[in-house]
Amino acid sequence: MNWVSRISKTSVALALTLGMTSVAVWADTIVITADRMVDVSQGKMIKRAGIIVTDNIIAAAGELGKLSVPANAKRIDLGDATLMPGLMDMHVHLTSDATRHGYKRLEVSLPRAAITGVKHAKATIEAGFTTVRNVGAPGFADVALRDAINAGDVEGPRMFVAGPSLGVTGGHCDSNLLPYEYDNYSEGVADGPWEVRKKVRRNIKYGATVIKFCATGGVLSKGTKVGAQQYTFEEMQALIDEAHLRGLTVATHAHGTSGIKAAIKAGVDSVEHVSLLDDEAIVLAKQHGTYFSMDIYVTEYILGEGEKAGILEESLNKERIVGKTQRENFKKAVDAGVNMVFGSDAGVYPHGDNPKQFARMVQFGMTPMQAIQAATINPARLLKQEATLGSLEEGKLADIVAVPGNPMEDMSLMEKVGFVMKDGRIVKQYAM
Repeated sequence: MNWVSRISKTSVALALTLGMTSVAVWADTIVITADRMVDVSQGKMIKRAGIIVTDNIIAAAGELGKLSVPANAKRIDLGDATLMPGLMDMHVHLTSDATRHGYKRLEVSLPRAAITGVKHAKATIEAGFTTVRNVGAPGFADVALRDAINAGDVEGPRMFVAGPSLGVTGGHCDSNLLPYEYDNYSEGVADGPWEVRKKVRRNIKYGATVIKFCATGGVLSKGTKVGAQQYTFEEMQALIDEAHLRGLTVATHAHGTSGIKAAIKAGVDSVEHVSLLDDEAIVLAKQHGTYFSMDIYVTEYILGEGEKAGILEESLNKERIVGKTQRENFKKAVDAGVNMVFGSDAGVYPHGDNPKQFARMVQFGMTPMQAIQAATINPARLLKQEATLGSLEEGKLADIVAVPGNPMEDMSLMEKVGFVMKDGRIVKQYAM
C-alpha cells in the first residue's frame, strides 16, 4: 500500500526532492479514505470509510458511499488501513529522558531538559499521539515546549501542561537525592492548605493548564514508601478546590490505597498509577466519576532497563512489589466499569514507545475498542475537550491517525502508525 497515493503531486514531489520522510500539506479540502474507521463514540467499526477535512475541521465522516465528496477535494487513499482519532496520552513527561534516572538526572539543566523535550515531542506525535497531558516538569519547561509547538517552531502534540508537580516536603514530588547541607527542594513543595492554594495560583500564573500533585509515595523517589499517604485530606481538598475555581482539572499521583481514596473524596479528576486500590476505591471512583490512568506497560522497562538507566535499587524493589498488583487491579477497575484513560508515563521509558501499552491493556482486561476509547474519547471527556477532540465527527478538529490492517484483530498494529494528521495538517505519511 502507498500512503502517499493521490495527494497533491506538487507537495509530494517537493518532499521527495528534499529527502523528507514525512510530508506536511495544507489543502482547502481533503478526503481521506480507508477500508475501515473506528467510531469511538458508538464503539463500532465502519467499513469502507471516508473523512472529509476542510482546512482544520472535520466536515463529515462515515461510510464513504454516504458522503458528499467535493469534486475538487484532494484524495488520500490508504487502502487496507484503519482510521481513528488522534491518540491522546494522559501521562507523559516530555522533558524527561528515559536514559537518565536517579542521580543521573542531577546532571540535566533546565535548558537541556527543554531542548530534549523537542526531540521527545516529535517522537510522540509520530507515534500517533496528537494530544498529551504533561503531568510535571521543572521550571515550566513544559509550558515553553507547548508554546513553541503552538507557535509552529517545533513539531509536537497538542499539550495540556502542569508545570512543577505539587507535593509535601520530602515526598514523591520533592527532590530527595541530596543531603541536608544542600538544602535542596523541588519548586512544587507546599505544606498546608494555604500553601498549596498559593502553589496552584503560581502554576496557573506561569502557564499551567492542569494541576498535578502527589498524594502518596512513589516508585522512583528516594526515601518514600510507595503506599504511604502524603498530603492530608484537608490539603488535597484545598488544592483541588483552588484549581477547580480557576477551571482547571487535577491529576494526582497515587499508588497507596488511603491516598487514592482521599483524593477521590476530595474531588480529584484523575488518579495516576492506582496500584494498590481496593473495592472501596473502585466504588468511590464510580460514584464520583473519577478517571483512572494506569501505566501498566512501564513496569517492563523499569525492571528490564532501569538499572542501566540509573534507577536506584530501592526503586527497583518497589516496582517489583507494585507492578504485578497494579496489573491485577487494572483488570478489576475495567471489569467494574471505572472511567479509564490511556496514561503511559513516557519519560520513565522512551518517548515514542507509548503505543506498546495498547497490547498490555488488552492482555490485562480491556477489549480492543475499550483500549482505543481510553486513548481518544475518554481523555477528551476528562479534559473537558470533547466538543473539539476525541472522535471523528463533524465539527471537530482534524486530528486523525491510521494504522495498517485491523487493530481489533491485532493490537500490536497500534505500534505501526503510518499516517498522522494534527489540526488539519499532515505530520507523517509513510509508504508501507
